[in-house]
Amino acid sequence: MAVTLTSAAADHVQRYIAKRGKGIGLRLGVKTTGCSGLAYKLEFADTAQDGDQEFESNGVKVLIDPKSLAYLDGTELDFVKEGLNEGFKFNNPNEKDRCGCGESFNV
Repeated sequence: MAVTLTSAAADHVQRYIAKRGKGIGLRLGVKTTGCSGLAYKLEFADTAQDGDQEFESNGVKVLIDPKSLAYLDGTELDFVKEGLNEGFKFNNPNEKDRCGCGESFNV
């Protein structure tokens, strides 16, 4: 499988990278934290790291470390605007439960 971006997420990433003036794509990962166990990590990538798995989606390179891929495989990243709020939304088929505050999840 792979990790994909919606066109809204890809457009946002491309605009932000252009505004920054550097970057090769988006780095996704997970870290151990929160009341449910795992939290998503998201940052703009300037270089690839050893072992990164690379995907291309809607013209954006997505980099994921091998440990995180097991938790993220099949995930779709969207960029949504809800009222005055906007941000990335992870549509992860591996997610079994999410904590009440929405900061962490488990598989």
